[in-house]
Amino acid sequence: MTEPAAFQDIAENLSFLDDWEDRYRYLIELGQALPKLSPEEKTPANKVHGCVSQVWLAADQQQRDGQAVLTYRGESDAMIVQGLVAVLLALYSGRPANEIAETDAIAFFDKIGLREHLTTQRSNGLVAMVNRIRSEAQALR
Repeated sequence: MTEPAAFQDIAENLSFLDDWEDRYRYLIELGQALPKLSPEEKTPANKVHGCVSQVWLAADQQQRDGQAVLTYRGESDAMIVQGLVAVLLALYSGRPANEIAETDAIAFFDKIGLREHLTTQRSNGLVAMVNRIRSEAQALR
């Protein structure tokens, strides 16, 4: 899968930031720019299990050229995790389900050096979010 432009922009911006404090600040800014979910969307069905922080992912499905396309929205109660949600949405949202199911976001995160300084808990939460998104897409293929 070709990296979406929004994800490429994030990767490029991160490449200019050598200091991890600056990278964390950038992640926080990305998360703060995300629109909040409505209270009705913060349901048990949208909650991501396996995250220490509270994380909700909501997906909308539409058909485009005979393929299911998923658009994601998300929110977390933790600032860094909210930034990770923003990066995942940049990678996955607005893509056909078959592309989402085949895309290993963890490999992309490793490629841009975003996982190396995450705590084990945040890294596990990231994996839980990726697995949730990919399994939803897999079910639609």
